[in-house]
Parts: sequence; C-alpha cells; structure tokens
Amino acid sequence: MVASQRVYFLLGLGIAIAPILSLFLTIPVSIAITLLFDAIILILMMVDGLRVRSLRVQIKRDLPQRLSIGRDNPVMLTVTAANTDAIIQIRDYYPPEFGVSTPTLTATIPANTTQELTYTVHPRQRGEFPWGNIQVRQLGTWGLAWHNWQIPQNVAVKVYPDLIGLRSLSIRLTLQSSGSIRQSRRMGIGTEFAELRNYHTGDDLRFIDWKATARRTTGNTPPLVRVLEPEQEQTLIILLDRGRLMTAQVKGLQRFDWGLNATLSLALAGLHRGDRVGVGVFDRQMHTWVSPERGQSHLGKLIDYLTPIQPVLLESDYLGAVTNVVQRQTRRALVVVITDLVDVTASTELLAALSRLAPRYLPFCVTLRDPQVDHLAHTFTQEVTAAYSRAVALDLLAQRQVAFAQLKQKGVLVLDAPANQITDQLVERYLQLKARNQL
Repeated sequence: MVASQRVYFLLGLGIAIAPILSLFLTIPVSIAITLLFDAIILILMMVDGLRVRSLRVQIKRDLPQRLSIGRDNPVMLTVTAANTDAIIQIRDYYPPEFGVSTPTLTATIPANTTQELTYTVHPRQRGEFPWGNIQVRQLGTWGLAWHNWQIPQNVAVKVYPDLIGLRSLSIRLTLQSSGSIRQSRRMGIGTEFAELRNYHTGDDLRFIDWKATARRTTGNTPPLVRVLEPEQEQTLIILLDRGRLMTAQVKGLQRFDWGLNATLSLALAGLHRGDRVGVGVFDRQMHTWVSPERGQSHLGKLIDYLTPIQPVLLESDYLGAVTNVVQRQTRRALVVVITDLVDVTASTELLAALSRLAPRYLPFCVTLRDPQVDHLAHTFTQEVTAAYSRAVALDLLAQRQVAFAQLKQKGVLVLDAPANQITDQLVERYLQLKARNQL
C-alpha cells in the first residue's frame, strides 16, 4: 500500500492549519486537533487501500509467439475492471535486455469493461529470455491509497531473426507474381515459357506465337504472344560469415544479425522464385550446413537451424568454406558470401576464395558496411580531432573500393551497402539477376 498525493496534501494541510487554530484555541488543543485530523486521514487511507483488494482489475498478457530482433514487437495487456472505475499503473517485467516504448502504463478503466493496452519491446539479441510478472498499482475509490500487487505470469520468450521483415517481403513477392503486376510484366524477361496472352500495343512483335494464333477458331482477335519467366530450379548457395568481423555492433545489432536477416530474406526470395536454396555458416570451419532444397517449408527449417547461431571471435577461413561448397555442389550455382572486408591486404584470402569460384560458379560478395563510417567520411568539419576521424573513414572507404575493383576484375559480383539497408538491396539485386538470366 502506497499513499497517494492526495494524502500528502491533506496531511500538509493539517499541519498548515495548526497555527491558525492556535489563534483561537490553546496550543495543546490545536496540536491535538491536528493530530486527530492526520490520524483520521491515515485511517481512511488504510481503509481505502484495503477496499481495493475486492476491486482488483484482471490482466492478461498477450505476447507474439516469436519476437523479431531489431523490430518493435507489440505486447498487449487486456485489462478488465470490476464494478467500479479503476485508475491503474502497470509495470510489466519484460527482459532487461530489451528496449521498451513505455516502461509504465497508466489508464482509467470504466466499471465492468475491458480495455486493451499496448506497448512495444525492441529486442537487441537473439535467444531465450525470461519474462517476469506484472506489477499492478490501483488507486482506491477515495483516491487516498495505491494498492500494489503482482500478477504471476512468468514465461520464457524466444527472439528470432527479423520475422516481421520476412512476412512483409513474402507479401511483396506474392504481389509481384500475381494480379495486375503480373499482367504488366515485360516480354522476354526470362527463358521459360509461362503463358500465352493477347497482344497489347507496345509488345515486342518477336514474341508473337503465330501457330497458336492460327489455331484460333474465332476471327478478328488479337494475336497471341508468349510470356517468358526467369528459369526456375536453379541453385542458390548462401555462405554466412560468423567470424570476428561479424561481431561488431552496427546500429544497435551485431553485424552477424544483419547478415542473418539478409540471409533469410534472400532464401525466401529464392524459394519464392522456385530455386533450390542452401545455407552454410562458417568461421574456421563450416559450422552449419543446410543442403539446397525447394519449397516454402524449407524456410522454416532454415529459421530453426540458423536462429541459435551466434558470432565468435575467430578468424574466418574463406578458402575452407569455398572448398566445402565446391565439394558439396558440383552443378553451377549462385554462391553468395555475406561478410565484411577491411582492405585488400587484410582480405587477401577472401579475394582468393571468391576468385576460385569463377567461372564455374557465379560468385557474389556481399559486404555489410558500417553507416557510421559513411557519416564520418561525408561530414565536413574544422576540428582537428574530427578531421583525423574523417580522414581515416575516407581511407577505409577507398581501401574497400580497391578490393571491390579487384573482385569485379575476376568476375565476382559485388554488393556493398550499409548493414541496416543490406536486406532490401540484396533481394532486389537477386531478382535482377534472375530477370536477366545471369545465373
């Protein structure tokens, strides 16, 4: 039980009126009246606090089954009031590793009604975390005391990669493959026959199917044109580095977490386009290998296998990872290596490994740049210390460009983007590769 501000105000008022009473009464009588007044206030406060026990609100917590790292995940508290209005303060004991939008929720619930209160948590790590009880403070009917109690709702929650982003990407890919978007596809993008449709103004005349048009029994109908789609059942191999460079913090998450989100998004895009997708996670050796498979059910397997993996402070063996892929995958495939590099000298092994893949495979190097380096490099300053920082940042970016130039000369595709933007750019680049039949 905690006294409300009204109690402190009344107790202070009793002390304030004591000198006034002493002008009309004796000092002992005025003190006695003041003490009696304060005692009555305290008694009423205790009674008010005890009465709340029978008027407690009912609260139920509703958590997502899987929380997404780096996202604002909604948490809903369903509050049901008794037969009187309830003024409440709620403190949910979420895992301390999470960020939170509102630590304390305050609400007034009308009598005999149910209200939903929502706040968001922002996990910064993957794994399993304990979620504690719900601490509730409810104001008494007279507004004199807060009644405190806990609602036991201990539960363990699991934080996964960015499932919210995967859900949004899945919807976007579905829209791109159906409805009006599908009808507006350009002809000639792809090698596999998809369908025949009526000729529209602007269509390439080379794709008119004259034989199919001649077989039509009705006259005065437009010719039929062939619609081609990118080839399916190709193989996509994703190699995710979990070595030392991937342990750095970038925009509140480890670089490995950004890479893992990009890995799953790319896998989703590949499976949605009908390709076989395999994933390998490596450091000094191949830590995890998931063989290439087709079908949307394969994505669930990838999520289960990859979610528990954490980065380690070990130097990565790129040659070993590439050799492992060459031994397992004999047919041509798009091999995407998600990692980071510093300069040509420090990344010699990475350059040699990717060069080994060409031309038998289509190697694709994806690096996760720190946006803070970009900010330092493009921020003009006149301060000496900041100028040195900017010079170092510019040198780092220049060294990266030299390394990328060497990779391109050896037939390696390159994508270098800020870690927090890598997912969208990687998926878009993959869809372009499919559309252009580069694989």
